Amino acid sequence: MNRRLTPDAAEFVTERHLAVLSTLGPTGRIHSVPVGFTVQDGILRIITSDGTQKVRNVERSGQATVAQVDGRRWITLDGDATINRDPGAVAHAVELYSRRYRQPGVNPRRVVIEIAIDKVMGSPGMPRPATEPGTP
Repeated sequence: MNRRLTPDAAEFVTERHLAVLSTLGPTGRIHSVPVGFTVQDGILRIITSDGTQKVRNVERSGQATVAQVDGRRWITLDGDATINRDPGAVAHAVELYSRRYRQPGVNPRRVVIEIAIDKVMGSPGMPRPATEPGTP
């Protein structure tokens, strides 16, 4: 778990909600799409097909932001992003996704967008205050 996630935030990102992934598109406009995601050990994972616009955007810019909303509760997770094509990493991401959502269909072109969370924003109780001991 990322040290900046409170217990409430850590629970919130395991509930079954979709989120919005935002990346920088090739023309400089924000590209936002709905996604399912998981968080484990400070890494946010999104499974997707290789070659999609979101994959190309991450490869080009190396940045991504995910926002999840449920009524008055919300959280935004931001950080450096990479594409992981390693079969073991993809299988692990599918396993995590299956626990939170459902087993996805077979996809031989599946890759994982991995975001190293370095910024957390959210409704009250989600991010830890920056002045709290032990937070970056």
